[in-house]
Amino acid sequence: MAPLFKGYDFMNVDPLLSDEEKLVRETVRHFVEDHVLPIIEKHNREGTFPGHLVKEMGRLGILGATLQGYGCAGLNHVAYGLIMQELERGDSGLRSFASVQGGLAMYPIYTFGSEQQKERWLPPLASGDAIGCFGLTEPDFGSNPAGMLARAASRGPGYLLNGSKAWITNGSIADVAVVWARCDDGQIRGFLVERGTPGFETREYKNKFSLRASVTSELLFSDCRLPSQALLPGTDGLKSALMCLDQARYSIAWGVLGAAMACYHTALHWALERKQFKDKPIASHQLVQEKLVWMLTEITKGQLLCYRLGRLKDEGKVTFAQVSMAKRNNVYIALEIARMARDILGASGILDDYPVFRHMCNLETVKTYEGTHDIHTLILGQEITGIQAFE
Repeated sequence: MAPLFKGYDFMNVDPLLSDEEKLVRETVRHFVEDHVLPIIEKHNREGTFPGHLVKEMGRLGILGATLQGYGCAGLNHVAYGLIMQELERGDSGLRSFASVQGGLAMYPIYTFGSEQQKERWLPPLASGDAIGCFGLTEPDFGSNPAGMLARAASRGPGYLLNGSKAWITNGSIADVAVVWARCDDGQIRGFLVERGTPGFETREYKNKFSLRASVTSELLFSDCRLPSQALLPGTDGLKSALMCLDQARYSIAWGVLGAAMACYHTALHWALERKQFKDKPIASHQLVQEKLVWMLTEITKGQLLCYRLGRLKDEGKVTFAQVSMAKRNNVYIALEIARMARDILGASGILDDYPVFRHMCNLETVKTYEGTHDIHTLILGQEITGIQAFE
């Protein structure tokens, strides 16, 4: 097995980090080493989510880490990115949980909710005493959320919600769902739907090859009656939902670097120890060295991309296209690094004695959600040319 992970920093990014940012990273790194890595392969094998870690994540300030007040840590976005990096070095499912909890459940409540909604939900979501999810994707509308069929019809003082949502992280374990639906005036708005509301059911996907240590579910609404207070009053069309997606995409761009580093770390130490051909380590051969060089180079480029993105985000200057570039690039290189690491490990690369194949399978999903590789290509193409090529 590879020695204890100490990180990789070929271009000396660490001196650009504040003491607080480094402390946050080290705290979460130790959490992953002590509490995640010893149990994650078992959960992946059995297809179960390590729910006992949620309150510990809350205690560490991981959930909704960039939000101010309401029991949240109030960290900057670089520190938050480093949290996501370390969590995904443990497992994409754990980072997905934290991304959804903070970026897709807490963020819309914080940004678009009433003070009553914030007081009701943000403290327990920050502590891990409550779990949230985000319902935007539908069975027939993934990359084109504007085509959603879910409807929230006005009925007396409240709404009648009908429709379904698909591929929802945390769906079956969530205490509250942020659900997007089209209202009578044609506008898409967000609603808070609590677990146990009549007409609201969930159904968990059980047959996954990827993100097995994560809960993924359908949300089903059949004449689900919501009070007027369920509406997030600040939501203003689909753009509000897309603002939430940018939070998640940012966390993914950082997170997948953790998975990439875990795979590189494993492959490097395997190559130094595995001997073939005249009892020499395979790391002494040119083709293996070329792979290791490519892997570290791409990790380094991804780190620089995320560091700059984080600083822009803290300055309030980041654009959605910049986030798309980081998500698209870093997920792509992380998946390629996982595949190369599997190749270096040979047959052993398919065993869960090593984290590589698990990361590789997880990254196949991460490449798809929060905007596929192709969708982010088109977002960037429109930004570059001014021509929309989606339709």
